Amino acid sequence: MLTLFRTLARGAAAQACEEARDRHALLVLDQQIRETAADLERGRRTLAAAIAGDSAEARRLAEVEARAADLESRAVAALAAGREDLAREAAEAIASLETERDALRTARATFSGEVARLRAVLADATRRQAALERGRRVAAASEAVRRLRLTESVGERANLRQAEATLARLQRIQAEATATDEALVAIETPEETIADRLEREGYGPRTRPSSGDVLARLRSRVEAVRSASA
Repeated sequence: MLTLFRTLARGAAAQACEEARDRHALLVLDQQIRETAADLERGRRTLAAAIAGDSAEARRLAEVEARAADLESRAVAALAAGREDLAREAAEAIASLETERDALRTARATFSGEVARLRAVLADATRRQAALERGRRVAAASEAVRRLRLTESVGERANLRQAEATLARLQRIQAEATATDEALVAIETPEETIADRLEREGYGPRTRPSSGDVLARLRSRVEAVRSASA
C-alpha cells in the first residue's frame, strides 16, 4: 500500500509539473529567448574583439616585414663596404624577425579559418534567433486566444447578449427620435392649399407679390426718370 501511495504521489507531482510547464510555457520561452539573445550578443562582441586583435596582428606583421626588409638592404650595403661584422649582426636580427614573421603568418592563417567558421555559426544563430522571436509572437497571439476561450463563461456570454440588447434598444430609440423630428418638421411647415397652387399656376389674381411684379415696378420707375430727364 505504501508503494502505491508513493507511486501515486510521484505521478501527481509529475502531472502537476507538466501542467505548470504547459501553463507557463510562454514565460519559459520568453526567458529562453532572452538568454539566447544574450549569448548571441556575447558571441558577436567576442568575434568583433578577435577581429580587432587580428587587425593589430596584421599591423605587427607589416612592421616586422618592413624592418626585416630595411635591415636586409642595410646589411647588403655593409657587406659591399666590407663590414662583415655589421652584416653578421644584421643577419642575426633579420633571422629573428623572419622567425617572428613566420609565426605571425601561421597564426593569422589559422585565425582566418576560425573567423570564417565563427561567422557562419553566428549567421546561423542570428537566423534561428529571428525565427524564434517570430514564432514567439505567433505563440503569444495563439495563447491569448486560447486563454480567452478557456475563460469564457455563461455569465460572460450573457453579458455579451445584454450589451447587444442595449445597443439594439439604443438604435431603436434613436430611430424613433429621428422619425419624431421629421414629423415635427412636417407639422410646422404649412401645406400648400389648392388656392395657392392655382395662384402659382397663374389662375386668378395674385395675393402676394412676385419677383416679376417687383421687377416690372422698378422698370416703370426707370422709364419715368428717363422721361423726366428728356
